[in-house]
Amino acid sequence: MEKKTFSGNNDVRKNGPARKADGMKDQYRINERIRVREVRLVGENVEQGIYTIQEALRIADEQELDLVEISPNAVPPVCRITDYQKFLYQQKKRLKEQKAKSTKVVVKEIRFGPQTDDHDYNFKLKHAKGFLEEGAKVKAYVFFKGRSILFKEQGEVLLLRFANDLEDYGKVEQLPVLEGKRMIIMLSPKKK
Repeated sequence: MEKKTFSGNNDVRKNGPARKADGMKDQYRINERIRVREVRLVGENVEQGIYTIQEALRIADEQELDLVEISPNAVPPVCRITDYQKFLYQQKKRLKEQKAKSTKVVVKEIRFGPQTDDHDYNFKLKHAKGFLEEGAKVKAYVFFKGRSILFKEQGEVLLLRFANDLEDYGKVEQLPVLEGKRMIIMLSPKKK
């Protein structure tokens, strides 16, 4: 009986090592990957209208550009004749701009005990004012340890006093709510 030995070359892929796919590249179908009978063409360099897929591919080929499916759920699918790499670049740029415009909400937490004294309270109040002026939301909570849960009314009074002292800087988004061993109040900054 003959023993077969395998060298490591048999399992090499034809296309080289597997690469992490670029998220944008697989998002759009182009040229021959578009599998429909007809498409709606839009864009600057073509007369808008409905064309058969063969006609649309021919027009794209004549202009030495790609046929890119930009809206696959439309009936018929909407395609644009453009340079695919340039199209991807513009899409990435647009996404980056949208991301930059979206605001990131920062939530700062302030923790109290049910019997927080005035000095600690004022210190935390000063910090909360600063957070709200910076545009961050403030999540203040009273943490009840062990048997201190018996003082939940004190905790609620403390949080309501806190919200009242901050009414010039922020508005109450959520009134005091008991969640497990915490009583939480949410404050969001007032618009300037």
